[in-house]
Amino acid sequence: MFAVRKFSQVFFHFFCFLQGLLSILRRLKQSPDHEVRLLLLGLDNAGKTTLLKQLAAEDISHITPTQGFNIKSVQASGFKLNVWDIGGQRKIRPYWRSYFDNTDVLIYVIDSSDRKRFDETSLELADLLEEEKLAGVPLLIFANKQDLMTASPASVLAESLNLHTIRDRMWQVQACSALTAEGVQDGMTWVCRNIKFRKK
Repeated sequence: MFAVRKFSQVFFHFFCFLQGLLSILRRLKQSPDHEVRLLLLGLDNAGKTTLLKQLAAEDISHITPTQGFNIKSVQASGFKLNVWDIGGQRKIRPYWRSYFDNTDVLIYVIDSSDRKRFDETSLELADLLEEEKLAGVPLLIFANKQDLMTASPASVLAESLNLHTIRDRMWQVQACSALTAEGVQDGMTWVCRNIKFRKK
């Protein structure tokens, strides 16, 4: 009788040990392999914060202009993506460089429907690409607000920004609508693919 009770106790402790081990293994499997820093920039009203909230699967019905920065963590393709959304107002832009360190991918968001600001956004992007701390960092441009009738196609935007002249990094223009989420996942798939390429 004593031997049976002893066996039961040993079996119970072994079972608890296995359960704990399985729980740890599950958490390890679910946890991402790498933490990655994504920098989300663009002019004010380009749709950066709406895009960030879409990535985080949050409510986008109430968006206010970003006065400083927002940060969200999103898991995708084995990565923990720490996305930094920095305000795009003219007075804030000089402080963008405070966030350049350790950036793995630069995401630049453009309001495709606001043609009057294409020159302004082109100049800001050109300045970013000259920054030493962003040298060689892959660039994803979200041609946002494609849900609007007045939006320029991504191909037209690429031409007006002279993106074909970029030779020092991987880059991609992705048509999207932060409002409807169309094209957003395609852009993030490109991001994850190029992070893997860069980390090799």
